[in-house]
Amino acid sequence: MDGSASVRDEKYRSALEFLYGRINYERTARGVPVPSHLNLDRMRLLLNGLGNPQDSLQAVHIAGTKGKGSTAAMIAAALTAAGYRTGVYTSPHLERLEERISIDGVRCTAAELVELVDALRPIVAKLDDETPQNDLFGDATFFEITTAMAMLHFSRRDVDAAVLEVGLGGRLDSTNICRPVVTVITSISFDHVQQLGRTLGEIAREKAGIIKPGVPLICGVTDDEPLNAIRDIAIERSAPLHRIGEDFDFQYTAPPRDSLGESGGSINYRDFLSRDETRLDAVSVGMLGSHQATNAAIAIAALRRLQADGWNVPESAIRQGIATARCRARIEVVSRNPVVILDTAHNVASIDAMLAVLDESFGNARRTLIFAATRDKDVTGMLRRLLPRFERIVLTRYVDNPRSVTPERLLELVEKLRDESSPMPEVFMCESPVAAWQKCQADMTPEQLICVTGSFFLAAEMRPIVVGNQPIGVG
Repeated sequence: MDGSASVRDEKYRSALEFLYGRINYERTARGVPVPSHLNLDRMRLLLNGLGNPQDSLQAVHIAGTKGKGSTAAMIAAALTAAGYRTGVYTSPHLERLEERISIDGVRCTAAELVELVDALRPIVAKLDDETPQNDLFGDATFFEITTAMAMLHFSRRDVDAAVLEVGLGGRLDSTNICRPVVTVITSISFDHVQQLGRTLGEIAREKAGIIKPGVPLICGVTDDEPLNAIRDIAIERSAPLHRIGEDFDFQYTAPPRDSLGESGGSINYRDFLSRDETRLDAVSVGMLGSHQATNAAIAIAALRRLQADGWNVPESAIRQGIATARCRARIEVVSRNPVVILDTAHNVASIDAMLAVLDESFGNARRTLIFAATRDKDVTGMLRRLLPRFERIVLTRYVDNPRSVTPERLLELVEKLRDESSPMPEVFMCESPVAAWQKCQADMTPEQLICVTGSFFLAAEMRPIVVGNQPIGVG
């Protein structure tokens, strides 16, 4: 390695150490704090120190319990296809932090990440100096800093649109300092109940905090309780509300059964967002599942709203974006012989969506599940859905994060559900993702289906193991 490469590597390591040395609620044992310990004051100070780059961005701001990452990918792909320079900020990442910040599908480089960290260091140091020593939550957090980095990167690169995925909730999320041209709420279901509320209405009000005065909202929520909460805030803020099933809708055609995930199906879309009804028939959806068809309809509605506001997004770009958008580890087929699926489902609603795709597209193969979960999730609810749908279950834990549930604790939860589950699968415990994969490999056959799910962090640790270490004849 030459000297310049060594220096670059050292600068990159230093940048990552700086970021991961901050309070990071994604990777702390105590998890995300309650709302009383969250606010946007630090975020505003960080951005003010950078010259408020968010003020120059035209944002598409997306919240929701599930579907927001996929919807963001579809909207961004369509805007890029239409010729707009489009930035995307998502979280968390699977393998490299740079994945969170991309422009036109290309993630920021290691060198750009170093430059962005260097721009933030003095501002963060100043805030740290001004923080009272007894203020536990006073220091700028990992997510706040990476959000500021994304805003600065997009501003420096003169993006035409910035598609921003909310990290948690909406009202107090670090992304909620943006100036959106359209906002999106994809779905409302139970998740992060300690932080967002124990009813769907309470959760909806937190997510509806992204609604801005006069800015149109595309809403994929259909249940009365959360929809009423969202509607009340939209009315209060004079934000035009466009609802799925009312102002726009779709019909879904599933892919052929036993297609092994080669096709995501298609939708016929229609809306009344303009004076006349608009139809887009046979729109190919690149990602698997009826839930992705719903996300596609929401994405199209957001793009149609941008069209109404003067954005030049032709139908061909919309079709291209919906068909080509991909999100790794969202029911991602990483092998076909045997079928190996990685999925980041981490709540009951997303587990239900994943199971529906298995039934819809993957036939009656013998199923093995590799499962791990995070402490603050409804683990019992997920296992209740999963146990009767697999012949074998391998319980494990991700190792690079203290929030994981131990395999022993997962087994205890499984045993409590034994009387409810019929049939009951074979259950094994493994102490790491590597051990879990080796367990599956020991008697792997081409006819099997192996599904890895339960946590984004499990998918992140399993993906390089599965993709990089498949046995001969698998793929």
